[in-house]
Amino acid sequence: MKIRKEDIAATIDVPGAIARQRQDFGEASGYGTIAGEYFSLGAGTDIAPLLAGLPGDSCHAPHWGYMLEGSLTVSYTNGTTEDVEGGELFYWPPGHSVRVERDSEVILFSPAQEHNDVIDHMKSQMGV
Repeated sequence: MKIRKEDIAATIDVPGAIARQRQDFGEASGYGTIAGEYFSLGAGTDIAPLLAGLPGDSCHAPHWGYMLEGSLTVSYTNGTTEDVEGGELFYWPPGHSVRVERDSEVILFSPAQEHNDVIDHMKSQMGV
């Protein structure tokens, strides 16, 4: 299966952040369906305030992905951080937050239900 970025509907489209999600983009054992996601994130974007109220005030969905361009910092609930740069593959386990250092283009593959729960929470925090 494949799909172009432009053919993926935006689930969040606000200044500084566009999140595109394609549901049913495969299946992962133990998680059910996977969403293929394309995020365009502006420098300075910090999702931590939007995660307040979730378990650990963090994203509880794991993500596998590729950073096309840009730079961001992932903070984990165990106190560690990790910088991700353009051209790098990554895995983020549950219990993380993201702060964007430079405008970034990111592809994620996430368990659909778990990440939809987080996205819905973030949207409610934004009043969207």
